[in-house]
Amino acid sequence: PAHILGIQAAQQAFPELPQVAVFDTAFHQTMPPHAYHYAIPSTLYTRYGVRRYGAHGTSYRYVAQETAAFLRRDINEMSMVIAHLGNGASITAVKNGRSQDTSMGLTPLEGLVMGTRCGDIDPSIFSFLAANAKMSIDEITEMLNKESGMLGLSNLSNDCRMLEEAAANGHKGAELALDVFAYRLAKYVGGMMVACGSLDALVFT
Repeated sequence: PAHILGIQAAQQAFPELPQVAVFDTAFHQTMPPHAYHYAIPSTLYTRYGVRRYGAHGTSYRYVAQETAAFLRRDINEMSMVIAHLGNGASITAVKNGRSQDTSMGLTPLEGLVMGTRCGDIDPSIFSFLAANAKMSIDEITEMLNKESGMLGLSNLSNDCRMLEEAAANGHKGAELALDVFAYRLAKYVGGMMVACGSLDALVFT
């Protein structure tokens, strides 16, 4: 909805100006079926499009091209794992310039631990919290997206600069948040190497 508002505002201000929509999921449309399907009833995919779509695609396309140029290699003959790290974080396997797998799924909630997003989590936490904490689906979704990740683990901040400073001063929550973030990222690096089949570059943004 926020993007639509921007488009409409631009149309009003510049009615003759062509506009182009670039979808953040487009780069990941080269993922093979075994990478984007969830192991759920296939009718949910055919009827509702429930699958892994990924995000940060515009960033990955640019970074892959720049990496190949920096290394003076042909992007069509390279395997790279790119970690897009920030408050929203993901990681992608890129082989021959094409996305093979990525950590985000149907929504940006899946995958790495992020600033306020939990990343991978047991889906049964929804029924568990509904039964025991009396939380609604909307409340749980809000918590997993905006109150979790490094903020939730540290009970302090989602800003790595603050967490690193606090950890250096012995803050246990900050130490735990950074440890969990790094550990999950390292596990995903290994997994993305499987998707590439080989590795020429490990790239951090």
